[in-house]
Amino acid sequence: MKPYQVNRRAVRRFLLDTQHLLSNNDQRMDQSVQDKTLQMIRQLECVQMDAVASVARNQHLVLAARVPDYRPDMLNELLVQGDLFEYWANAACTIPMEDYPLFEATRIRFRSQMREELGKLGSVVDGVLARLRREGPLPSRSFRAKDRVHGAWDHKLPKTKATSHALNLLLDTGVIRVVCRAGSERFFDLTERTIPETLLQDAENMDTATSKKALLEKYLRAYRVFDAGDARLGWQKMSAAERQEAIMKRVEEGSVIPLDIEGVRRRYYILPEDLDRLKNHEQDVREGGLSDDAQVRFLPPLDNLLWRRERLVDLFEFNYKWEVYTPKAERRYGYYAMPILAGDRLIGRIDPGLDRENQVLNVRLLQIESDVEITPTLRRDLKDALEAFVAFHEARDITIERAEQDIRIF
Repeated sequence: MKPYQVNRRAVRRFLLDTQHLLSNNDQRMDQSVQDKTLQMIRQLECVQMDAVASVARNQHLVLAARVPDYRPDMLNELLVQGDLFEYWANAACTIPMEDYPLFEATRIRFRSQMREELGKLGSVVDGVLARLRREGPLPSRSFRAKDRVHGAWDHKLPKTKATSHALNLLLDTGVIRVVCRAGSERFFDLTERTIPETLLQDAENMDTATSKKALLEKYLRAYRVFDAGDARLGWQKMSAAERQEAIMKRVEEGSVIPLDIEGVRRRYYILPEDLDRLKNHEQDVREGGLSDDAQVRFLPPLDNLLWRRERLVDLFEFNYKWEVYTPKAERRYGYYAMPILAGDRLIGRIDPGLDRENQVLNVRLLQIESDVEITPTLRRDLKDALEAFVAFHEARDITIERAEQDIRIF
């Protein structure tokens, strides 16, 4: 199939549109905020979760950037109601419950990889399952163990409780799942009695090849603009050659369309059903019929838009690195620096931290790219976004410790 030639800004706006970051006009006015939240997760395919809590956790910031009036407790309510389940997609994610069968290939892979380790924990695993069967759901702290073993984050010395290690292995293999959260604390129960019977049966009947194909298709819908170089392609273990083969096969079948993006060397692809939507953005760019909506949003480090860093460089000309694991002395933008989206441009970064005791939002750095003109309109939009960010975190005040330009917002 011949590549479709298109300009970079049209692709950028198309991507933002499919990531629900251009406007919120596609949400029904008669829906509750909780229903809108579930709809958004379905449209995004999944939302990545993370435990870092400099401010609200990643999953809540992703949804707050897209769903007006979203509150963090809504995600747990959807989890408790059985509308969502947590599992490995782009990483640890919250996923619509109806997609549970699609991940059978991943569960099978983990069962094979972890069979020996689970065997070593024999009696510990049996004890955990017996208690969940009898008492569940239970949090990790309900299980006590004197023995320490090598967990996923232990390097030299074994520091992980044997019961905690067993819980993590059982989660990965799909034997148990998270059914509730209280803050950062997870409550576990048996999968067999907390997943609808029809979905369990569909998963059991799904062969590995079908599951892998369905996962790849879900990945493509989540990314919308994708390339074969992404090591996470299909959310499964694939070599570079296998990724290239998977994409080329779909090009030949006509189930993906290659793009020739002006000024971009990397080859990107979209789904055929998205071509008309891309063409509409292309026409808007060509005719100058763009919306004046330049809403400012702060995107968390693991936002769906940011999953592919190379794509940010190619489409937005924006370099971004999450510096949470960078030594403090080597950080340029800060521990939790979040990209700032204004309209269809990434214009800088904000590094926020929440002083929960004093209810103050501390902005350690507010940085705007040197080529961005700081107009009165941009100042107003940044002020509005910061005030909304403060309100979302239920803070009473905000401090800006450092700004790289003379922004003069407050």
